[in-house]
Amino acid sequence: MVSTQTLLQAVLVAAGVVQGMVLDKVPLMPRIPSVAKHHEVLRARATMEADHSVLVKTTCLDSSQGIILHDETVAQLSICGGMPGSIDRCNGAPAVTTGSAGSALFTLSADDAGASITISKEQWIRCVQAARDQCPTGSLSATCVGGASTGDVSFTLENPRNQDL
Repeated sequence: MVSTQTLLQAVLVAAGVVQGMVLDKVPLMPRIPSVAKHHEVLRARATMEADHSVLVKTTCLDSSQGIILHDETVAQLSICGGMPGSIDRCNGAPAVTTGSAGSALFTLSADDAGASITISKEQWIRCVQAARDQCPTGSLSATCVGGASTGDVSFTLENPRNQDL
């Protein structure tokens, strides 16, 4: 008969624990940064058709970059210090902003010198949805029509962990 301690040790070894150390790639607990942000984006995408007229251009960068959908949707509403719930646009008038969660990093910037980002939440969701329609997996860059005090805004979506490779 196998003792409880022996069984537990076998499970820990199988999970990647060696002498009390967890391998850095094996999470002990699942990450759930914001279920509300994730569901807000999914609801918006479900009710909207992809409208490519909101894009100036889209470039698919690396389709092999693994970006988890949940991370992407949370990061999407994390630009401008966060746009969840009743916040309906980018506040603070930044020229550049980022939004990140786990495997997703959005970097958004106003294209015109001296311009600030004023994109609405709906416009931002539509722009990312249209870009994702053209590049369904991996990293991408795109330019949204308008969204700044003058001119357009451009963004990249990438997995920040791939930058370290």
